[in-house]
Amino acid sequence: MSRPRVAVIGTGVIGATTTWQLARRGADVLAFDTYSPGHDRGASAGESRIFRTAYKEGSNYVPLLRRAGQLWRELETTASAELLTMCGGLTIGPADHPDVQAVQQCAEEHDLDHEVLDADLARKRFPQHRIDDDEVMVLDPAAGVLRPEPAVQAALRAAAEAGAKILPYHQITEVAETAQGWRITSAGKDFDVDHVVFAPGPWAHRLEPLRSLPIEVRRITACWFAAHDPAAHRPDRLPIAIRRHREAGFSCFPLLDGVSIKIVPHHLGWPALPDPDELPRSAEPEFARAASAAAQRLLPGVTPHPVRIGTFAEGFTPDEHALLGPLPGHRNATVMTGFSGHGFKLAPVFGEIGADLALRGSTEHDITQLAPHRFARA
Repeated sequence: MSRPRVAVIGTGVIGATTTWQLARRGADVLAFDTYSPGHDRGASAGESRIFRTAYKEGSNYVPLLRRAGQLWRELETTASAELLTMCGGLTIGPADHPDVQAVQQCAEEHDLDHEVLDADLARKRFPQHRIDDDEVMVLDPAAGVLRPEPAVQAALRAAAEAGAKILPYHQITEVAETAQGWRITSAGKDFDVDHVVFAPGPWAHRLEPLRSLPIEVRRITACWFAAHDPAAHRPDRLPIAIRRHREAGFSCFPLLDGVSIKIVPHHLGWPALPDPDELPRSAEPEFARAASAAAQRLLPGVTPHPVRIGTFAEGFTPDEHALLGPLPGHRNATVMTGFSGHGFKLAPVFGEIGADLALRGSTEHDITQLAPHRFARA
């Protein structure tokens, strides 16, 4: 029998890991990207991403996160790359904050190793954060920091070595269902395949079959602040953190570049974009000043003025959970988009699921809550 022919549209981390999983199973894979894989325009950029196991977004993600952790290590071995540094993770905020409580409940439900630090102990253990008297830290040892750009490259390198064909700078001009499968038109050529996996990130509405999906493009902005004592802010001493303070909320990442730590402010909003290609490449002065104020208030070990600012585009769904499953209204098509800012850590298991769906039409993983048809009108 001939090998199944599968097209993957988009080679961000979701498309890249799906391409890897398909190729290692023997599929004949074509992976398309408008840009060069690992580019800085979408959600697979920005130097660092969080990996965590005690999950405020829902305890039903925990089995997927455990499998993702195994696959990250497998990819590291396959591609001879260092991608995931386990440095622990902190959720910081008032003890009665819903996110703090959700993380504790998730850890207790799944019997995950964790520790709750009161304000005094938190200050002693992690002086890099300024802690108010009513705040606690929940420490998740099974958390760490991922390197997104090397991860995308590693997955595609492993995929290519397994036989996949990677096609950068191949913008899709048409994708059409045929009697046998799908026809992809790009760079003046037609490519006929049996199955198509749509993994376009925030560019979903560029593709006709995806235009009815409820995806909103938003801008996420990251700021880097120079550390006074770089050694105290490296991963061996500073875990990743999610801060829920009454004045500010942000994700915080340890120092990876030798100079600065990164924060991604949540409290300043993630504004909608009409098109991902209209992404501003920096932040407005008002945003920078507000981010500086948060750093000055809550991060005593940094100079509270950004030394670097980066932006990227991401696709969000109304409930901020991904669309992952068969594409409604079509045969032989899988959609993987709308990861809403928390898909990167799960990418290897999502890639495994994407390959399952493309090659056999089902998966053993529970992805019920991610079903694309959940937003269909009754």
